[in-house]
Amino acid sequence: MTVPHLSTPPTANHEASSPPDAHLRGRRLVFARLAWFAVVGLVLGLFVISIPPYYAYLHTIVPVMDLESGQLTERGTQALVSLGLSIDSYAVYHILLNGVFAFGFLLVGAALFWRKADDRMALLTSFALVTFSLGFSGNVYQMRAASSSWPVLAQLVAFVSGTALALIFYLFPSGRFVPGWARWLMLGWIIHQAIFSFFPSSLDASPALQLFDAVLFISLLASLAVVQVYRYRRVSEAVQRQQTKWVVFGFTIAIAGFIATILLTSSILPTAEPGTFVYFINNTALDLFLLCIPVSIGIAILRSRLWDIDILINRTLVYGALTLSLALVYFGSVVVLVALLRTLTGQEHSDVVIVVSTLAMAALFNPLRRRIQSAIDRRFYRRKYDAVKTLAAFSATLRDEVDLNRLTEELVAVVNDTMQPAHASLWLRQPKLEVRKDKAYR
Repeated sequence: MTVPHLSTPPTANHEASSPPDAHLRGRRLVFARLAWFAVVGLVLGLFVISIPPYYAYLHTIVPVMDLESGQLTERGTQALVSLGLSIDSYAVYHILLNGVFAFGFLLVGAALFWRKADDRMALLTSFALVTFSLGFSGNVYQMRAASSSWPVLAQLVAFVSGTALALIFYLFPSGRFVPGWARWLMLGWIIHQAIFSFFPSSLDASPALQLFDAVLFISLLASLAVVQVYRYRRVSEAVQRQQTKWVVFGFTIAIAGFIATILLTSSILPTAEPGTFVYFINNTALDLFLLCIPVSIGIAILRSRLWDIDILINRTLVYGALTLSLALVYFGSVVVLVALLRTLTGQEHSDVVIVVSTLAMAALFNPLRRRIQSAIDRRFYRRKYDAVKTLAAFSATLRDEVDLNRLTEELVAVVNDTMQPAHASLWLRQPKLEVRKDKAYR
């Protein structure tokens, strides 16, 4: 029994193909490599130069708390002393954290350059990651506000890094503007980055300009998602879709972790004022979550074919929803049992409440996980979910069916349901009958 012909409908969209000049050669390649080394040298040089003034900047005690600058207040200094730390150690912590942040982006950018220096898209991505590592670090924040000869160069790096990172989203993964009108959106990013990098004080002085820049920034962020969705659904090939999934997954984890950290420290935990223990947790978590961005981009360009991103996304959705559900069950059961215990015995605290709530979580773990897995498969992986159910039903039929005609009809139906080819046909090869002639000898 063979299935010799299974064909799928061809894709007629030619925009998904890479441009013919996607690779650099000759003098262009040499010039691009020299320019990359010059940019890396500039970034590392600015980072090293910014350390002494930034170290002194963090030693300045300010009267009003400013989370963006990270400078200490009198209350923050007292909280720092209560933790057994000094202002020197606080400044060293910030410099080391900025170094880890910059090194993460720089490492991925260097890996892209080392492996695919002749690829335009990989080289642009490497350039954006390297400049972003410094353009949005705390060191550059101080340099942009300092009254010296360096702020103009630091502002230029911030402008170039933000613009290049936005450009990646409009070009990734094929290196072309898809749809074509996406190139005009870059003009909006250039305007926003120019205001943010070169004229930050004008935003505070002009509420109208601040509102305009906020609306422009939100609209441009939405356009990044719209362009990637359009490209994914209408243009991208199978490999390009895998690459897009990796990048979107990394940015989703980074943004979700960033927002969750801010909400947690602002609503549940005490005020995350610089110098407090919560501030250290908050600041470290924010930078670690942001490192998911370069890691996902590096995997998408270099190693996207080695791992199935759908499995990772599926597990993240399942266990994320499971963790949230179990947390709600635990806290809900604690509240209900404490209220019931107070009504019956007049006591509010008991080890029985903790034990019962923990046992309830343990009992609900597997049933809740299976239900969440099934719900996510039905909602986000409908085709795969239906295919698995169809194959399971066919396996049961295969064990019991003895009619060959019925079995062939079932097989063709399963192929149509699971693979959805343009045409499916089935031929049964008849076995050759060998006629054996026996000769009798007298």
